[in-house]
Amino acid sequence: MNRYLQVGVETAQQAGALLLDEFQKPREHEYKAGVDLVTVADRRSEAFIVERLRTHFPQHAIVGEEGTRHQAASDYCWYVDPLDGTTNFAHRYPCFAVSLALVQGEEVLVGVVHDPVRGETFHAARGEGAWLNQKRIHVSATERLTESLLATGFPTRKRHQNPNILYYHRFTMLSHGVRRDGSAALDLCSVAGGRFDGFWEFNLQSWDVGAGILLVREAGGVVTDFQGVPFRLGGAEIAASNGRIHPELQQVFAEIAAQA
Repeated sequence: MNRYLQVGVETAQQAGALLLDEFQKPREHEYKAGVDLVTVADRRSEAFIVERLRTHFPQHAIVGEEGTRHQAASDYCWYVDPLDGTTNFAHRYPCFAVSLALVQGEEVLVGVVHDPVRGETFHAARGEGAWLNQKRIHVSATERLTESLLATGFPTRKRHQNPNILYYHRFTMLSHGVRRDGSAALDLCSVAGGRFDGFWEFNLQSWDVGAGILLVREAGGVVTDFQGVPFRLGGAEIAASNGRIHPELQQVFAEIAAQA
């Protein structure tokens, strides 16, 4: 395991332990905008992660969901989601994760997603495969959309302007079902591990998906926009799958877009 990945795994696991400790305490949260929550746990986790990353890699930039913007001369940057699934956490729904991604330029080099509730650590380094708790993982072998289990998410901001309900309805009718668990990082990990066959969502941030897209690709899957162009951090649309059902996903995306 390379040093970047080793530090990422250790940091995510320790931040996850912090989250579990906070999960047992009375809820303390605020609203960033609309119904977009932030908790004490988000901020504590980010502060811990940033301190560790700056200690180990002082030359690296860091961008965190809760406001960290540590600039550096290096072209290496860590994208930090200290608590992916804040709304779940605030409501005591045990589905949340820590997500860390190291990016150089536009290439994701390292991705770690730790689920402290299940004790699962998904990790990948570019060119070295995708792993879950030291066991190699691969995307599913499902061939058809009709036999697929999919996942998606809905935004906390400007929800009435988001078109995803149209996609949700259509894919629910065309597949074995669509799950909406409230953590994009874990949804992407489930695609990488073959639990889900596909995932799509709109307007996610780099810290939401940086680790997950590397995991899916290293597990043999495909991550694009809705038109099939390879996904780049900052993109407005993301579609991840095992690759086998991707043409069908794209066809449905195109049909819905044409009707809008």
